Amino acid sequence: QVQLVESGGGLVQPGGSLRLSCAASGFTLDYYAIGWFRQAPGKEREGVSCISSSDGSTYYADSVKGRFTISRDNAKNTVYLQMNSLKPEDTAVYYCATPSRPVVAGTLSWYEYDYWGQGTQVTVSS
Repeated sequence: QVQLVESGGGLVQPGGSLRLSCAASGFTLDYYAIGWFRQAPGKEREGVSCISSSDGSTYYADSVKGRFTISRDNAKNTVYLQMNSLKPEDTAVYYCATPSRPVVAGTLSWYEYDYWGQGTQVTVSS
């Protein structure tokens, strides 16, 4: 059974950092793309970053490029999202997700992803 569990969210001041983790079970994540998404109250779910299954290429939304870094630890079956220089507009529930079939590398369209974690809250506020 495919399962994704996010952790690492919390309250941080503007300019601070957090590292989110996405622990996978029921499948080997290096065979599948993994994406990070976020959803703020009253807003649509937004693709933040993804890492491809084939060669580990990484992709980012323009809003987080240069501040966020996605990485994968195959030995731990875990994907991370390092978030630096956080801004109040980064406040949202963050989800990791994986598709059930191959997708175009770099896709950040949430509807292409089938399995989702429960989410972790990130709040950036002074």
